[in-house]
Amino acid sequence: MEHAGEILRYSLDCVHCGLCLSSCPTYRATGCEQSSPRGRIYLFRNASEGRLALEAVAEEAGLCLGCRACETACPSGVQFGRMLELVRADVAAAGLRRDLPARLERFMLRSVVARPRRLRALFDALRAFQGVRLDRLLRRLLPERFEELFSLLPPVPPRRQRRALPERISAKGSRRGTVGLFTGCVMSEFYADVNASTARVLTRNGFDVVVPQGQGCCGALHAHAGDETFAGRLGRANAGVFGDVAAVIVNSAGCGAELRELPNRIGAEGDDLAGRIRDVCEFLDEVGLREPLGRLDARVCYDDPCHLVHGQRVSEAPRRLLQQIPGLTLLEHAEASACCGAAGTYNLTKPRMSGVVRDRKLDALEAAAPDVIATGNPGCLIQLRAGVLSRGLPARVVHPVTLLEEAGADPDP
Repeated sequence: MEHAGEILRYSLDCVHCGLCLSSCPTYRATGCEQSSPRGRIYLFRNASEGRLALEAVAEEAGLCLGCRACETACPSGVQFGRMLELVRADVAAAGLRRDLPARLERFMLRSVVARPRRLRALFDALRAFQGVRLDRLLRRLLPERFEELFSLLPPVPPRRQRRALPERISAKGSRRGTVGLFTGCVMSEFYADVNASTARVLTRNGFDVVVPQGQGCCGALHAHAGDETFAGRLGRANAGVFGDVAAVIVNSAGCGAELRELPNRIGAEGDDLAGRIRDVCEFLDEVGLREPLGRLDARVCYDDPCHLVHGQRVSEAPRRLLQQIPGLTLLEHAEASACCGAAGTYNLTKPRMSGVVRDRKLDALEAAAPDVIATGNPGCLIQLRAGVLSRGLPARVVHPVTLLEEAGADPDP
């Protein structure tokens, strides 16, 4: 094991108190100790000390969602997320993920997701399939795993709505500063409208927005899949493209968490960018909204993305912003900070466990009966939208920035 020493050091911080158990989605689903953070740490430690074969921990390392809820619950500060990534990297390096789904995942992440032109071509093809409803035919003809994949996919916007934002967008009114905007890979294709809304909300609140065209995929999905080397390569490519802006705004929780932890991948070279990363809601809460917000009558459940609440410890900022919208009623629900089951590509590679985890969340949301569910991560948006549609719930699933723009006093065309 290449990372045995690091894994052992992290594992020794665990005092086996068990306070993490009730926060762990897979432990709640199975009741199995080895599927809990405490159980996994025991496995990881034994493997790092050479007392257990790496093959024996590979399954549990893959079953974990990587939600990091255990980190929030842990009184000892165990860095479980980082430990998990190192274990997965060693599992991949040992050739223990060579089944067809794993090989396909690696190919897609390296050769498509990380390459903007190829990713754009893939989304163009998906839109064409959806346009002539071939996706519905394929769902009936292909194996169950592919049917679940197609059921997750939201409609792909037309290409004109997915075009890149201008490299610089000027502030409206008196200028308060300049920020960068990280647009991401999935956000740029499925949720380009959220990127555009983010830029408009920032400019209306007095900030010039710089959108470097040289930015690319953050590498989060690659790191989750154990591809540490490639994740570091992607992180290094982003480290120098944002110039001297005071803050780099991110509207995807997974991207924000990955970029904030860039020094784990590339050392001190990543310190500068990591220190300037701000989630869009976190930033707007810090600087304060300048423009008055119009009325928006809606019952809204805010749902915490794991990599925002646990990965970046940002939870109250989105709620404070939404509470400033006149007419909006903010509802809480019992599973707000629990994982939705998306977890990067987990809902594709582990669809059954993902569904169990999602159903618990949907039960709580259905009981709260919101008009709108707001969450700040593309995987969560996709997962919750699919769940809402499958249950026929009358609720929109949107990014919090979408609501801020809808309540804006001066909407752009």
